[in-house]
Amino acid sequence: MSVITITKDNFQQEVLNADVPVLVDFWASWCGPCKMFSPIVDEFAQEHQGQVKVGKINIDEEQELAAQFRVMSIPTAMLFVNGQPTQTLVGVQPKARLEQMLS
Repeated sequence: MSVITITKDNFQQEVLNADVPVLVDFWASWCGPCKMFSPIVDEFAQEHQGQVKVGKINIDEEQELAAQFRVMSIPTAMLFVNGQPTQTLVGVQPKARLEQMLS
């Protein structure tokens, strides 16, 4: 499973109705730290296929979702379990921190 693009149109299906935890990366194309974090998220998604779904939300294109979840700084990684945000990490994080979110 590769990283999916999440929009307000597929958020309900991909995140809220998911049968596995969902890690969402809030990012923007102009954000330098987001560019550093993106390959870490991609690698995490590859290594945890089947355990977790990984998606990215471009905050410039999906301002409503960013506002709904009070994303003030990017990158922000948010873990959803059973449709609810359970953990949030702000800033560039090592892959180990993302893995800790699953345990």
